[in-house]
Amino acid sequence: MDGDGVEASTTAAWIERHRQMYERATRHPFTVSIRDGTIDLSTFKRWLSQDYLFVREFVAFVASVLLKCCKQHSSDMEIILGGVASLNDELSWFKNEAAKWGIDLASVSPLQSNMEYHRFLQSFTEPEISYAVAVTTFWIIETVYQDSFGFCIEEGNKTPPELLGTCQRWGSAEFKQYCQSLQRIADRSLANAPADAVKSAEEAFIRVLELEIGFWEMSSSKS
Repeated sequence: MDGDGVEASTTAAWIERHRQMYERATRHPFTVSIRDGTIDLSTFKRWLSQDYLFVREFVAFVASVLLKCCKQHSSDMEIILGGVASLNDELSWFKNEAAKWGIDLASVSPLQSNMEYHRFLQSFTEPEISYAVAVTTFWIIETVYQDSFGFCIEEGNKTPPELLGTCQRWGSAEFKQYCQSLQRIADRSLANAPADAVKSAEEAFIRVLELEIGFWEMSSSKS
């Protein structure tokens, strides 16, 4: 995606190969309804409370990626560490937003799709999962959010003013640059990885898209 040819080809090829699923994850009716200004705010509040629980679990996942990075590719440490550091601010942001929307986070329990995602993230603490697989998974998780919320602040949006801060958090140019940095790391790691690790990384890539679609569905459910 960044025009570097072979180095960037693996993840870009996967996005193209799985384009339909990628579009379902990044142009889901839930986020499209934010951009269109038609979102039911009760569904936004459900997403907010569930995503807070997700981020708490995500902290341990990113820490596991950092641990694998330190053992195998210490040159990537600063970028991965930056991701860990930003999560503290992100959790504070969720708490502030929840207070603004009158959500009691202490009373929120994870719904089924969230729990499935938690189990997936927890599996990465296993030492046999390689850094290439873990960092690729990290990249696509962040990229789905960047692409989804970036769309909500593109020209012509009708995003409600009270949701613009949320969209700018993940849709900003700065966050996009961060995702591109992760993509370059993922591509370099995959280029040096054995075939079985590359296969596992692609399977994780697909699984993330499935889980992201499930998370949006859960958030927009009327049940």
